[in-house]
Amino acid sequence: MVSNAATVGRNGVHDFILIRASAIVLALYVVFLTSFLVTTPEMTFDMWHGFFAHMAVKIFTLLAIIAVLIHAWIGIWQVLSDYVKPPFIRGVLQFIFSITLLVYLAAGFLIVWGV
Repeated sequence: MVSNAATVGRNGVHDFILIRASAIVLALYVVFLTSFLVTTPEMTFDMWHGFFAHMAVKIFTLLAIIAVLIHAWIGIWQVLSDYVKPPFIRGVLQFIFSITLLVYLAAGFLIVWGV
């Protein structure tokens, strides 16, 4: 059995399922938002604010944000593990991207719950 320190207990099936599940969530979210925009005759700030004030929309939006972050994390990990060979540089870049994605998650929660 070959062990690679860059994998950190990951396997391809797990990543495959997460990527597909996050893509499905994002596709559904795009359809949801598009249907709202198409069925709304005139968009005003009050209508947009009211739409995002609903609990179901907030939860769906947060789920979409989490799906984007999962999708991004797996994609970044794959690119870095394929193209950045020195372990130290790859580790530093993964750390920077991890912190960046956590900041995006925190910002997303603050923005969505601030409505």
